[in-house]
Amino acid sequence: MSSKIAVVTGGNRGLGKNTVLHLAQKGVDIILTYRGNRAEAEDVVGEVRQLGGKAVALQLDVADSKSFINFAKSVANELNANWGREQFDYLVNNAGIGIHAPFAETTEEQFDQLVNIHLKGVYFLTQKLLPLIADGGRIVNISTGLARFSLPGYSAYAAMKGGVEVLTRYMAKELGARGIAVNVVAPGAIETDFGQGLVRDNSEINKFIASQTALGRVGLPDDIGGVIATLLSEDNRWINAQRIEASGGMFL
Repeated sequence: MSSKIAVVTGGNRGLGKNTVLHLAQKGVDIILTYRGNRAEAEDVVGEVRQLGGKAVALQLDVADSKSFINFAKSVANELNANWGREQFDYLVNNAGIGIHAPFAETTEEQFDQLVNIHLKGVYFLTQKLLPLIADGGRIVNISTGLARFSLPGYSAYAAMKGGVEVLTRYMAKELGARGIAVNVVAPGAIETDFGQGLVRDNSEINKFIASQTALGRVGLPDDIGGVIATLLSEDNRWINAQRIEASGGMFL
């Protein structure tokens, strides 16, 4: 039986990288994307190969929806060249940035950047990749705990993720005829370089979040990658159109 293949956007660092490695440990081959740091992406490819899997890295700016048609062609070429296949099995829409700004001070430029990356990007990238996703495949979109609870400074970012959560249900409804399940994973606060490393590097914020989390600490990338990889497994094929928060129990 041939390996499953996953496309993971932003797979060169942070939660995306962690997801890639968890999938590789489960025998899933990888096409990962990176925006600018090719060396970083190739390091992750090397780690997947050390785990016994196949992987390739493709450049993609998820804010540039005009590039998605050509990206889909690149994916099709890599599938044919490396796997002798025309389709892949799993899509993880992970790539993103964080912008922290009070509602009263958020600029249109910041807002538009977040729309393009987190909402328009997810919408149209998935649309353009649909012919390449195998029937019976799975899609995981990434949201945030901030779509459930509210912390000042994240109004625009969280609004985009709220949109992704609604979009996920519509995707599940419309792609169900092809047997494609679509779910959303909503991480809580995680120690990464995301958003200038605010949660990781600011000890006061870190302690506050830990104090508001039932399991008593801030999340780590390993807490999320495994959730995504597990959600994509056949054991969870009947989970569909769900929001799964992985936050250790924040703000209960």
